[in-house]
Amino acid sequence: MKLIIAIIKPFKLDEVREAVAGLGVQGMTVSEVKGFGRQKGQTEIYRGAEYTTNMVPKIKLEIAAADDLAPRVVEAVQQAAHTGSIGDGKIFVLDLGQAVRIRTGETNDIAL
Repeated sequence: MKLIIAIIKPFKLDEVREAVAGLGVQGMTVSEVKGFGRQKGQTEIYRGAEYTTNMVPKIKLEIAAADDLAPRVVEAVQQAAHTGSIGDGKIFVLDLGQAVRIRTGETNDIAL
């Protein structure tokens, strides 16, 4: 099993969700996060005053997938989140040692 972590632009969330759902992904965790990278930050206006923040709002997705499905999920996220501009995000793939469904006690691929 693999844990796929993707950091994407917020407005791409629906496209990414539809792309991975089409592959049979049963669920994912979505978090609103802030961070910085090459994008460096942004200028915003708050109560008429302009200020610069070096933390950019992003969406963090966590998707657990079976080993055979993981490469297709990564490809689907990459294609759906792509805009071609700086700040499109990153995808990380980690080995997942174990998964347990709390309600039934099912484990690993069955629990996904």
